[in-house]
Amino acid sequence: MARAVGIFTPQAPSYAMRFTLRQLAYFVAAGETGSVTLASERVSISQPSISAAISQLEAEFGLQLFIRHHAQGLSLTPAGQRFLQAAKALLQQADSLHDVAHEVASAVAGPLQIGSFRTLSPLLIPGLCSGFLELYPRVRLNVTEGDEASLLANLRRAEINLALTYSIHVTNEIDFEPLAQLPTYILLATDHPLAGRRFLSLQELADEPFILLNMPLSQDYFRSLFTREGLTPNVVAQSDLPETVRSYVASGFGFSLMTSRPLNKSALNGLPLAYVRLKGDNAPMTLGMATLKGLKKTSATLAFEQYCREAISTDKLPGVAPWED
Repeated sequence: MARAVGIFTPQAPSYAMRFTLRQLAYFVAAGETGSVTLASERVSISQPSISAAISQLEAEFGLQLFIRHHAQGLSLTPAGQRFLQAAKALLQQADSLHDVAHEVASAVAGPLQIGSFRTLSPLLIPGLCSGFLELYPRVRLNVTEGDEASLLANLRRAEINLALTYSIHVTNEIDFEPLAQLPTYILLATDHPLAGRRFLSLQELADEPFILLNMPLSQDYFRSLFTREGLTPNVVAQSDLPETVRSYVASGFGFSLMTSRPLNKSALNGLPLAYVRLKGDNAPMTLGMATLKGLKKTSATLAFEQYCREAISTDKLPGVAPWED
């Protein structure tokens, strides 16, 4: 008759750690000073706390660590001497964890999610990213492009660390640091009769066909400029792509309003464009860095912020054409 054979698989014992590094530190202080009183003074804790820590360690490990001498302090048992060396080694390893954590936290490395306003992205982002990654090659940079509304939504959901955008629609839960001022200007084809003017008002173009940059929030801003002057724009075409708007204007469909001024004054269809200052008391758009208020910033985020402060200003805006006076 065959006997059933049981298979035994050994398993490593599971230990629940029921002691703390603080208790070990109190024990080490007592072991090195040979006195609860002196240990208490060394670690700035009460004598009962020192005694309680020693008792808890002895109970946890089933060892007598000290011989108590009435009015003469403590002396380590042989087991206590070995335990002291092991405890000191463990505490040193714990200290090294703080060093590792500090190095990781302070190193400019790891992922960095940046958002960029769509009309500015082709002007600013390539140069910014290239220069930043030359300084900090261990950063893994990812860029999200979008309109103001989507970038602010991304910030609120903590999907991006920072957004380069305008301040006009920033709300209370967003921190915003201004970097540069960009005045709104009139975009015309170079063969437009008014293209040679230095300044133009909206009243002078009131009857002209208007090409609207139809991006959320941005379109509201551009329409508000007409409303302030008591005008209604004659919108004949619109697009949420800045380059499409530029091509419409260059082809003679009408004029437009924009804030970003690409160095390249030709549309993608190859036709030239003219930038004319908008006359009137119109506050410039403020470009800056938006971050979610209260969110702890990584070292990579802080380094990118500092890089932007040095690279972007009203008089020094990468990829943006200066005004020709």
